[in-house]
Amino acid sequence: MVEPVGNHYVVARPVYSENLFNEEHEKLHRYHKTFWDHLKLYFRCSPQRVKKIALGLFPIVSWLPVYRFREWILSDIISGINTGLVAVLQGLAFALLVNIPPGYGLYAAFFPVLVYFIFGTSRHISVGPFPVLSLMVGGAVVRLVPDDSAGNGTSTNISAINEERVMVAASVTFLSGVFQLLLGILQFGFIVIYLSQSLISGFTTAAAIHVVVSQLKFMLQLPVPGFNKPFGIVYTLESVFSQITKTNVADLVTSLVVLVIVFVVKEMNDRYKAKLPTPIPIELLVTVLAALISHFVNFEEKFNVAVVGKLEEGFQAPVAPDVGVLQNCIGDSISIAIVGFAVAFSVAKVYSIKHDYPVDGNQELIAFGLGNIVGGSFKGFASSTALSRSGVQESTGGKTQIAGIISAVIVLIVILGIGFLLAPLQKSVLASLALGNLKGMLMQFKEVGILWRKDKYDCVIWVVTFLAAVFLGLDIGLATAVAFQLLTVVIRSQIPSCTVLVNVGRSNIYRNRKDYTDIYEPEGVKIFRCSSPIFFANIEFFREKLITAVGFNPLRVLRKRNKALRKIRKMLKKGELQVTPKGLICMANHTHESDEELDNNRIEELDQPTNMTDLPIQIDWGADLPPGITVPQVDIHSIILDFSAVSFLDFSAMRVLQKTLKEFVRIDIDIYIAGAHEGFLDKLERCAFFDEEIKPSMFFLTIHDAVLHILLKKDIASSPKLKLAKEKGSSNDYIIIPSNGLRSRECTVRLLSPV
Repeated sequence: MVEPVGNHYVVARPVYSENLFNEEHEKLHRYHKTFWDHLKLYFRCSPQRVKKIALGLFPIVSWLPVYRFREWILSDIISGINTGLVAVLQGLAFALLVNIPPGYGLYAAFFPVLVYFIFGTSRHISVGPFPVLSLMVGGAVVRLVPDDSAGNGTSTNISAINEERVMVAASVTFLSGVFQLLLGILQFGFIVIYLSQSLISGFTTAAAIHVVVSQLKFMLQLPVPGFNKPFGIVYTLESVFSQITKTNVADLVTSLVVLVIVFVVKEMNDRYKAKLPTPIPIELLVTVLAALISHFVNFEEKFNVAVVGKLEEGFQAPVAPDVGVLQNCIGDSISIAIVGFAVAFSVAKVYSIKHDYPVDGNQELIAFGLGNIVGGSFKGFASSTALSRSGVQESTGGKTQIAGIISAVIVLIVILGIGFLLAPLQKSVLASLALGNLKGMLMQFKEVGILWRKDKYDCVIWVVTFLAAVFLGLDIGLATAVAFQLLTVVIRSQIPSCTVLVNVGRSNIYRNRKDYTDIYEPEGVKIFRCSSPIFFANIEFFREKLITAVGFNPLRVLRKRNKALRKIRKMLKKGELQVTPKGLICMANHTHESDEELDNNRIEELDQPTNMTDLPIQIDWGADLPPGITVPQVDIHSIILDFSAVSFLDFSAMRVLQKTLKEFVRIDIDIYIAGAHEGFLDKLERCAFFDEEIKPSMFFLTIHDAVLHILLKKDIASSPKLKLAKEKGSSNDYIIIPSNGLRSRECTVRLLSPV
């Protein structure tokens, strides 16, 4: 019964152990599904299930019939045009990161959008090239088709190398799409949870550094080979600075001017976005202006700058991936698949929360997987979503993926009709545009200080991820970062927080003894909390912390007591000890005997419970013992283990825990476990945890139940501090009037039967 009194509450109920609670309150039997039950349910076929699967596989069927044409179409068209113009320029720019001709970036900005329109669940992300993925694909391209294979550098050789690199990029993209599709079909959308926000932030920041370094050769127009190996960024910078005197000044000046203009206008877009009806399309304006100036001034001939050149009109026939490439880029494809999905799903989740609609991680994997398969078949490269491009689509009023289709139409127009207008555009301009989109990623350096103040583990993960990705490369760096992140989880669970609890405020609240002054600690009782799962890796740490908390090693005490009993038996047999009403009296001078002599090669017997049945007197280990016999003093009689934060206990830890508890029980210390979660007791019973020494009756609902039980048990057995008045009509219910100040009101408790 709960009795409210102002802002207090008074609870009157029996003191419950787990057994007693289950006896008084009938527990429903619930059937827990087995693996085979889940498997049957997954493959069950019914009209409703078929309909649900179809609607899930083709989300367009759900939202397109309810599309608000009059309200949304104009916003989607405006958004689609703006996004399409950005997509064209980013496709051309990010193709440089892949080390293939710029025109193939348009394919990567076109085909995945069409696929995502049908299969995707997010209404606001813009699908297409992403600088981090482009750089990862470019790493595989350079590794499999290095620059030095170009021979004498003739146009024929360069063309052949470009074709080979396009095939490598397409094959890597195709394989990454296959991995994403398989993960989606197998319902592995949860895999993104293993990439924390700190890891993603550190990784994308490192990728931005790689993008900056990779674009230096276009901005300076230097023949820098690719180094796709650990510390490749160092070798790249070394190559750049060793040739710095060969810099094309025209490209350098153009790059710096474009960078300044893009950064300034983007800053204005951010600062005045509330006042601007639409962001200033600075990338488009700069591209048009740069192409016109380059064409009329004839930069290519006058200053020998590198230009985009003729873009192929139309589409090329789809191709099958190169089997040889597939065998050599499995690791790259897995990394690309996971990173692409993680980034896209993170952005999609942000917009889904903002606009209140669901996104399905498994369906997103399927959509991006199919998009990369189709894009790779048409010689595109890996796609995800660029943060800046998605921001344009959402901020300019995009409501659905109709805006995505409009943007694809803009890309299509460039591919089919007006691509030739971009032929005189300098590659250094595209490189500057690629760098201009990295502001958000580079600004993530600010997170280091914030994370250090809030969570040092996350800060270390960020720094390690950044350094690993920068110096080891994006693929090895990602694997290293994930391994390190999981290692931090293991370390935190392997070294859990263990504390000694005390009663605070004379109530039923128990907190860390070190944090409060108004505390009450029952005499002879230790309350120990472990705030972590207990498993094979941390059970020894748990045992050590428990021994430290109680102040003695129970196994050492047990062995000392058994050695003392051996010595007492030997002295009684020799007549050196005599039993009197006052205890044992030594009748002879003490002669020291070594522990080795007493052990007599029977060390295993010392770990058994003390047995005094053959002695004429019961030994009181707390009293004075005969001369020459000493045992460690034990000043506690009960230990309560708070398992409310222990989510699971594996079998290996269970064996060690059982052994540890037995060691305490064998030196006459009562063990109680409080707050164990549902099913914990059942698991222990299934694993044969209980025996004559360790019994289910040691489990209590709460710490307070266990404390009250201990106080009653000890006070009844000795000189009680509590005055008990037996209630009429009840054999087990009593009114308790505490004299120790633990509780402030009279309450009814249930005395437990002797164990």
